[in-house]
Amino acid sequence: MIVIRSRRLQLSQFQMTDAPEVFGCITPGVAKFMSWEPPSWDEYLARCEKRAQAPEPNMFSFTIRRVENNECLGMASFEGADSTSPEVGLWLKERAHGQGIGTEVVSALIEWGHATFGKASFIYPVAVENTASRHIAEKLHGEIIGNRTNPKYNSVVYRIPFREASHT
Repeated sequence: MIVIRSRRLQLSQFQMTDAPEVFGCITPGVAKFMSWEPPSWDEYLARCEKRAQAPEPNMFSFTIRRVENNECLGMASFEGADSTSPEVGLWLKERAHGQGIGTEVVSALIEWGHATFGKASFIYPVAVENTASRHIAEKLHGEIIGNRTNPKYNSVVYRIPFREASHT
């Protein structure tokens, strides 16, 4: 199992045993800037089981936890590990917003992606109206390289370069 550690957090490769705690973090407020709506427990469990039974080799899902007390904070993703610039993403439960955790997660994913796959840049799509996530990309020296549209919102796509100690 892959485990990524940062100063305050541990990102562990998602396991089915994480499902109840992760599901408990999903609220309409969390899903506001996600491409999905909050699922029912049965829908969520079916999606997790499908992913566990047929994992994609270049896609990784991580459960985000506080190191100090193992509290589940949300999920992170690292997709397209075989591409020039893999895509990173995250969502956090509402109580974890505004604490710099998102920046710490994205930094940890970038550092891991560079160390593990030798990647020099990463893609980070963000809803146009999600100013907090846009701030993460900008703090990490991200530059807008494009746009995406989905049924819920329009997004900007940032390219974030790997930089030593990118979390500072």
